Amino acid sequence: MAIFLTGSSKVIVQGMTGSEGRKHTQRMLTSGTAVVGGVNPRKAGESVDFDGGTSVPVFGSVADAVAATGADVTVIFVPAAHTKGAVVEAVDAAVPLVVVITEGVPAKDTAELFTYAQRAGTSRIIGPNCPGLISPGQSNAGIIPADISGPGRIGLVSKSGTLTYQMMYELRDFGFSTAIGIGGDPIIGTTHIDALAAFEADPETDVIVMIGEIGGDAEERAAAYVAEHVTKPVVGYVAGFTAPEGKTMGHAGAIVSGSSGTAQAKKDALEAAGVKVGKTPSETAALVSDLMRGRTS
Repeated sequence: MAIFLTGSSKVIVQGMTGSEGRKHTQRMLTSGTAVVGGVNPRKAGESVDFDGGTSVPVFGSVADAVAATGADVTVIFVPAAHTKGAVVEAVDAAVPLVVVITEGVPAKDTAELFTYAQRAGTSRIIGPNCPGLISPGQSNAGIIPADISGPGRIGLVSKSGTLTYQMMYELRDFGFSTAIGIGGDPIIGTTHIDALAAFEADPETDVIVMIGEIGGDAEERAAAYVAEHVTKPVVGYVAGFTAPEGKTMGHAGAIVSGSSGTAQAKKDALEAAGVKVGKTPSETAALVSDLMRGRTS
């Protein structure tokens, strides 16, 4: 089992013929992902050859790609100025999972495309400005390295791409059902709460790891959700304990204002909901390791 992405997922790549799209399509293919097509209106009818002997056809539109291949996932590597249009095209084609890797997408565009997707009611958006998601041993949609951890029974949802990779590496002895990088922009599609709900419902996820960061109130809202709806053990980490107040750190969403949005405020809210919270990524991994060993002993 996994959430959102499984071994039967069929993936297309919008922007596959560009340098980043081509590079990461190769990595997805190497990890076993069923990449069934690319989209580029100017190169429709062509194909791209990848190492390993795979030739991936290029379609002129997402609708054409879906009709020809039955794709149910699209990964978007187009420039920020064209991302809104790419997502709208995917939503119009009713692609169930839309993974937006592109960074620098204007917040206005993100708000509009997310509202568009919500109204359509057919597509889940992950991102933008995210590393995507991986269900190790099954499928990999995005830029998460596939060789840092194998399959297992930990579910991970993270705002930070780098911390996604670190947590997967530190917990590689246990493995993951699915790891999702949701992105740290002020407006994103899939949230911590969405992932928590899916992991709670997944019978093969035993422990959930949630990584947040300073700024906003997403972690506080997730804590309230955990308290009400999640029965599985949850371990959390909040990046930014050493950040000075009022300082914008890293992602555009990480802005501290007074006590709201600080790492300590988020830690307090999570712990009040019964979530174990580490002060460092390694301490967080150690808390998860203890829980996993306790479930297997």
